[in-house]
Amino acid sequence: MDLMSLRHALAAVAVAVIWGANFVVIDAGLHDMPPLTFVALRFVTVLLPAIFVVKRPDARWRDILLVGLFLSFGQFGLLYLSLHLGMPPGLASLVVQVQVIFTVVIAALALHERPTRRQQLGILLGLVGLTVVALGRTASTPLLAVVLSLAAALSWATGNVVTRRVGTASGLSMTVWSGLVVPVPMFALSLLVDGPDAVVNGLRHIDAVTVGSTLYTAYLCSLFGYGVWNTLLARYPTATVVPFTLLVPVSGIATAWIVRGEQPTLGTAVGGLLLLLGVLVTAVSRRRTPRPAPAVADADRDGLVSKPREVFTG
Repeated sequence: MDLMSLRHALAAVAVAVIWGANFVVIDAGLHDMPPLTFVALRFVTVLLPAIFVVKRPDARWRDILLVGLFLSFGQFGLLYLSLHLGMPPGLASLVVQVQVIFTVVIAALALHERPTRRQQLGILLGLVGLTVVALGRTASTPLLAVVLSLAAALSWATGNVVTRRVGTASGLSMTVWSGLVVPVPMFALSLLVDGPDAVVNGLRHIDAVTVGSTLYTAYLCSLFGYGVWNTLLARYPTATVVPFTLLVPVSGIATAWIVRGEQPTLGTAVGGLLLLLGVLVTAVSRRRTPRPAPAVADADRDGLVSKPREVFTG
């Protein structure tokens, strides 16, 4: 059954809204905290206490850590650095959606999954839109911050392909266990890049905003968001679920506009529409044979507890 129930559609919308607002929440928490230390704190919160109650995924340790290296360590380390250097949260929520296009390109190179003509058109549209966004950014947005956001999207896309190559159900268990690769190396990198004084000062002056931001990103975005998202992917074809990711930049830009007064420029608006159109064309062009819905008890026929599977875009 390809049509999503109303309850599940609302759940997908809720996750997209949470993920979009996440960029503003992260930026708020970075005010007195070194970005790499902040990433480490996020994943300490993801791991504890979840790692003691969530079963390890059925995959080799090497594959689990490789997923964590790209999906968690690389993606969020680069994203937090980008926001720290002045990337507007709304613009960041838009730019990172290019990961859908990057995923298709990397899969073609690494997994020999040849893009369809429609996907090739989507990639072209997305790249044109991304170029317009980059050229139309405000003068206050550093080019390095934009490049780091693109690098975060590239890391996310690489993690998607690694996860697909592993070929195991990822879901919440992979989100939690792959996070093991983040805290210690990220703290060490922060000590090296930011210096011990900055790290100690940041940890010493943790306030309610930093704590709230950490809890939001760890529990709402990582654990709740990915848990629900993978459950939906387990029940419905990818093409039914993936288009909901187009709401992420809408939520991100709207939240940044309401909370921070961050108004998109004309170049951002035009380029963003082209980018999102390219993402849409690329994402929905996959044609997979729908799988039968998993057997569930009558009491849970419309629930969100089915066995999770791999994230393609999230």
